[in-house]
Amino acid sequence: MKLKQTLTVAIIITLIATISWEAYWRSQGLYPTLNDEKALWAMARANVEKADKDDVVILGSSRAYFDIQVEQWEKSTGKTPIQLSSTGSSPLPTFHDIVNNTNFNGTAIVGVTPGLLFSTTYPKAFPWERPQSKVDFYHDRTYAQRLNYLLSIPLQKNLVLMSADEEEWNDDIDLKALLKRVNWGARDTMPPPPPFYNFGDVSIPRNMSMMPRTVTDTAFAKSIIDVWHFFGKGAPPPDKDATTEFFMKDVEKFKAKGGNLILVRPPSSGGVRMGEKMGLPRERFWDSLVKVANVKSYHFEDYDQFKDLVCPEESHLSLNDANFFTAELIKTMKADGALAN
Repeated sequence: MKLKQTLTVAIIITLIATISWEAYWRSQGLYPTLNDEKALWAMARANVEKADKDDVVILGSSRAYFDIQVEQWEKSTGKTPIQLSSTGSSPLPTFHDIVNNTNFNGTAIVGVTPGLLFSTTYPKAFPWERPQSKVDFYHDRTYAQRLNYLLSIPLQKNLVLMSADEEEWNDDIDLKALLKRVNWGARDTMPPPPPFYNFGDVSIPRNMSMMPRTVTDTAFAKSIIDVWHFFGKGAPPPDKDATTEFFMKDVEKFKAKGGNLILVRPPSSGGVRMGEKMGLPRERFWDSLVKVANVKSYHFEDYDQFKDLVCPEESHLSLNDANFFTAELIKTMKADGALAN
């Protein structure tokens, strides 16, 4: 009898604590959204195994992730694309995996963020190791890991307290993130980077859209801009020759399989675009890549409907503009014969 009473009290206390914790974070303006993690990426990657000639795979960095909207693509084409872009990443490891480890010969759209695609081929460098870790997870994942993630999705969709993103944003609320924000005293001599807050909502089938706050709260958007400028100033010089050589080997293999490769340069604006023009001039990087790849390519500055789009935090489009960009890009590619009508 005492055991039953103890168990009942424990359950009640747990429920009260859970509800209170959830209510507190909702009162801080947070709301449930999926974590952008390896398991979600692996679910999308698995779809490539059964994709056919009519399917589309989207690869790239966060710009291709934010700016090419899955739902809008489906509305415009009747087909759901497979979104495999990854934030802060070079698209080269993922494209290499698809070219060399699948039979896919449909359409691959590679979003080109020059500072990332041309960054490096060094396996331990962040822009390379990050996407490669997703590729490795996909190939090595167990059935237990797959089941565990499927069971977690309903909880992530409904509970803020389930937020434990692999990105390690400054506003994450899992225990590990909260402990990292405790000031234990100055230990580092190097100045820390500016705080980096989550500004994207994730949904299934693996889609990223800009949080409304990023559009309406200029101070919040400025905090994201500060991060881009911080990393832009400290970025190592690009390795154009090695990255182009690596990419072109896979481009030729993909073409030989009958694949349709399309290069897309999504918008950037403000100080980020100015920095790109100085450190990664279009003529030397984008134009050079387009010439050697010899595939259909689309740079936002070449189209009247795109060239004046403004990114709220200088690097990604708002949801409304991303839907517009996606719809217009599809129209342009269809008119150009890059996509079937």
